[in-house]
Amino acid sequence: MTFQKSLWFDPTMLFIGGEWRKPGNTDTIAVENPSTGEVIARIGRGTPADIDAAVAAAEAALEGDWGRTPAVERGRILMRMQQLVLQRAEELAFLESTDVGKPMKQARNDSVALARYLEFYAGAADKVHGTTIPYQEGFTVYTLREPHGVTAHIIPWNYPMQILGRSVSAALAMGNACVLKPAEDASLSSLAFAAIAAEAGLPAGALNVVTGLGSEVGQALAEHPGVHHLSFTGSVATGRRIQEAAARNVVPVTLELGGKSPHIVFDDVDLDAALPTLVGACMQAAGQTCSAASRVLVQRGIYDEVRRRMAEVYSTLEVGPAPDNRDLGPLVSKRQKQIVSSYIELGRQDLTVAAQGTIRGDAPAGGNYVAPTLFADVPPDHRLAQEEIFGPVQVLIPFGDEAEAIRIANGTEYGLVAGVWTRDGARQMRLARKLNVGQVFINNYGAGGGIELPFGGTGKSGHGREKGFEALYGFSRVKTVTASHG
Repeated sequence: MTFQKSLWFDPTMLFIGGEWRKPGNTDTIAVENPSTGEVIARIGRGTPADIDAAVAAAEAALEGDWGRTPAVERGRILMRMQQLVLQRAEELAFLESTDVGKPMKQARNDSVALARYLEFYAGAADKVHGTTIPYQEGFTVYTLREPHGVTAHIIPWNYPMQILGRSVSAALAMGNACVLKPAEDASLSSLAFAAIAAEAGLPAGALNVVTGLGSEVGQALAEHPGVHHLSFTGSVATGRRIQEAAARNVVPVTLELGGKSPHIVFDDVDLDAALPTLVGACMQAAGQTCSAASRVLVQRGIYDEVRRRMAEVYSTLEVGPAPDNRDLGPLVSKRQKQIVSSYIELGRQDLTVAAQGTIRGDAPAGGNYVAPTLFADVPPDHRLAQEEIFGPVQVLIPFGDEAEAIRIANGTEYGLVAGVWTRDGARQMRLARKLNVGQVFINNYGAGGGIELPFGGTGKSGHGREKGFEALYGFSRVKTVTASHG
């Protein structure tokens, strides 16, 4: 499959009101292949006026066909979209792999995950119910769950298909009309999704996709007075600006802003079972994962063994072009390569490199390749143990007892995910309660993507929840009806 043959849409166009339109700006944005550095396509550079048009189209959809679509039919439309995603799963994976730099085996998983989100929310669309409330004599009181209205979705470049799936699918299932702004580094799968939605019969305006720069269309969308809910996944700095914009319009937000997630490994661990996940949970997507387990806290009694065995795994890791299906692909951009490389150089100044993977000798010189790096004996307050690197860098931190492990694990400004590795059932329950995170995995990590599992963080990892039924609640508002009948 060649890249151009994989496109069944014009990437320079925007999708607004059920139609493909030229952006207001005649400039375009180059799409680079992270594996080679070559420009392979161009996407449209939308304008604030395009955001106005997209919001207006969403409002019209709510007043028109989409607003009158019953929940069961919304579910049927989402299921048709799911079936089309599966039919095009290989093409979508190829787009994502080429655009983002993921090995094809990982991009295929993302296609399947997108389909699974659509399937889950298709089935859930007509199963979000209100309640009746016992009240005073002569009154009947009940609640309704209603859509917010126009919802804005600003998604990042690391998992475009998965994150639009968990965000947009839930919003549509609840009857909202969506305006999606994908990251300028990875917009192709979002445009492909728009084409699939149209083919599935999603009413015009229910989904609108505007590509462009975050500082232009992203900001215009976040500040738009016609938006009733904002969903954002990305950096803390941008998330803060999103929340400030939402506050000016007094609308709710869901923010997922990353993390510095720990594995906590106790000396009674089944190390043979844990070892692949201890490394893999950070290396997936070349470490460009908000929930990457980038800190490995190890009890001192087994620290040397864990260090040795993790180093052995690292020595086998290979980085190469996405089509080669090595362990890791390139980072998404030259800028991201510079950021991650600067952290590795910082660590080399005063930390011990326990192991590194290798970049294949035949990897194109223009690609954004970084060798996965494991640092040992890292102080908990070191920058590499505190800051989100968003690359294939992992740190080993020794601890003594359970109290110290909890203190180190909770000792960052983030609180997204944690993994606990122990056979002690009482300890498992204690840590599950004491860790300040949104998800705790015991003797596993990630649970296969967990479409059904509420996901979100505490602290600077953000607030609100995506995935599962919690996402449906977040994309709806409660109305209380009180009827007096004597």
